[in-house]
Amino acid sequence: MTTLTAAPNPAAAPSVPNPTFMRYIQNPIWNFLCDNYFRLEIDGWHRVPDEPSLLIGIHSGGSLTMDAWTLVHSWYRHFDGQRVLHGTAHDVLMGAPGLGDYFRAVGVIPASRDGVTGALAAGRDVVVWPGGELDAMRTWRDRDKAILAGRKGFVKQAIRSGVPIVPVATIGGHDTVFVLNEGKFLAKWSGLGKRLRGANMPIIAGFPFPLAIEILPAHLPLPAKIRTELLDPIYVDTDPERANDAAYVDKVYDEVQFAIQSGMDRLAKRRSFPVLG
Repeated sequence: MTTLTAAPNPAAAPSVPNPTFMRYIQNPIWNFLCDNYFRLEIDGWHRVPDEPSLLIGIHSGGSLTMDAWTLVHSWYRHFDGQRVLHGTAHDVLMGAPGLGDYFRAVGVIPASRDGVTGALAAGRDVVVWPGGELDAMRTWRDRDKAILAGRKGFVKQAIRSGVPIVPVATIGGHDTVFVLNEGKFLAKWSGLGKRLRGANMPIIAGFPFPLAIEILPAHLPLPAKIRTELLDPIYVDTDPERANDAAYVDKVYDEVQFAIQSGMDRLAKRRSFPVLG
């Protein structure tokens, strides 16, 4: 989940991706996955502003959001590591042994106000998926629906940091696994939703299990074709007081959601068949 949380405090710049790890481990693996397994198509590089930006998108595929990972890797590859895009992750994931170390090695930062503020202040780019688990674990029938879950903290963040918002549209990530049911009742009944600070415990169909409840990753992503497009930037008023203007925040939020949904609709028309692309 990547909802911005906590009050802002002076934040140091996060570490950049480990160049040795990226060169010898991360890049070879993700070059193959992007080019051969997910057959990634990504467009819109010409729209990326020169200044640091806050990318806002949706991510899909249950607990393994391949559209998010392919976006961040493509950015690293496109800019040859010279312009850092920090992915964001729930603090539960960042604190997990092993997984948190891996995330930090590739430049992922906590999805907190401190983390994002520090990265943007250092001149880095950041991508946030406001919909969090409600987005990543939406049902397959909603695979082409942009879900930001009414979480508008990213608009206030862009205003406070004085950076443009770059909406990102993507489809195909939710064809890597079939979410049959979001499992809200399971999350509530088991109490795990409260303990993990998530609302969903999805019931999935995928490989290798034809039916599973996904708390931790319970599938290997199918080789679905992923299409992604970086959309026109949205420039916000940088007067800090505008962050307290509910009507203005709502207006920008709606504009971002509309842009993402329109982009997803456009990309979905190019898909001939789920998974195959």
